[in-house]
Amino acid sequence: MMAIQMASLGFSPLLPAIQQDLGASYSQIGLFTGMYGIIALLVSLPAGVFAARIGEKRALLIGLAVTAAGLAALSQATRYDVALAFRALWLIGYRTAFIGVFTAMAMVTPEQYRSRTMGILGAMAAFASVIGAPFGTRVAVWLGWRGGIQGYAAITLLGAIVFGLLYHRQRSQSPGVAGPPGTSPHGASMTRAGAVSALRNPIIWSMILLGLINMGGFSVTFFVPYAVKSVFGMGAQDAASIISASYLVSIPLNLGFGYLCDRYSRWNLMIWLAVLLVPASFAVMSRDLLVFRIAVALIVSLGHAATNQIYAIGSSLLPKEEVGKGMGIVGLGSGIFGYLGPQMLGYLRDATGGFTAGWVFVACAAVLALGDLLILRRYSLKRRALYPEEIQVA
Repeated sequence: MMAIQMASLGFSPLLPAIQQDLGASYSQIGLFTGMYGIIALLVSLPAGVFAARIGEKRALLIGLAVTAAGLAALSQATRYDVALAFRALWLIGYRTAFIGVFTAMAMVTPEQYRSRTMGILGAMAAFASVIGAPFGTRVAVWLGWRGGIQGYAAITLLGAIVFGLLYHRQRSQSPGVAGPPGTSPHGASMTRAGAVSALRNPIIWSMILLGLINMGGFSVTFFVPYAVKSVFGMGAQDAASIISASYLVSIPLNLGFGYLCDRYSRWNLMIWLAVLLVPASFAVMSRDLLVFRIAVALIVSLGHAATNQIYAIGSSLLPKEEVGKGMGIVGLGSGIFGYLGPQMLGYLRDATGGFTAGWVFVACAAVLALGDLLILRRYSLKRRALYPEEIQVA
């Protein structure tokens, strides 16, 4: 996760240099970043099925190899259309590896520690983003943005080697029934007989809409370099500092939120997190630099922590053989809104000449995420009452 996240979010301070070198518009850069969503939408479910068929370890290693190849090819691109194609290759590998990571975590983690371990995973991913942005900008000072992208490719290959050597799973481990039988802190007995197929579980499919909760965080990450340049007159290293600080906040937040989600209702805690996200999303429109920094940190860290717990909830509802598919379905949400967010911010920036309209769009997404959580929690409680034989742990 650290290897792929260093590049995925860490490369954003290089975007202004990439845009200038390739002669791209803001809308084109919006597509360049928002393509993450398109690829995630197309690849997430196939990646989950792929991991279920050949095993999460092989799927993840293949994903890492394709990621490195895409990054290396992107560093040689001289035209926008060619760069877009290699960005797509990078993201196909990234999304395959991303789903593989969550599947692997679910496979080896007992249910009673699921949220905590997903929180640890999120903290490590946030740490990767903290060091990823400065890493890319420092290398770019010496070798240009192309050298920074090549550095990310090398890190990805290193991650593949480490994972290949250290990851092993006992075939008896099963996330749906891990640990001693009994009742989880979220309410229901975790028995294999109550398992429901991922493709037939309405809660799993409805969780796609929860991708809204991190749309703001993903969008803000990629457009902070442009916002600080146009509003505050700051450069790429200043933008990298703001992004890194935001993910630094995300590290303890992921750990603490994951711990709480193992002890109390995940739905209730997610709702409270979304409540905090709404004012933070409006505050990002401030022209006060300190308020802007705090708002960006909250949007990024809250959305990031919530995303990891979405996967924890999804994996906890499914038996071992369905986890890969379930992670793929849940990942569709980040695909849809990961595309929509940056694309709309780029479009609104071109249309209005400023970022205010884009920030309003981000704030509205936070409000919709809160509403979706309230509805989903109510539906989950009703379904638990109607179908007590199902695994219900959220």
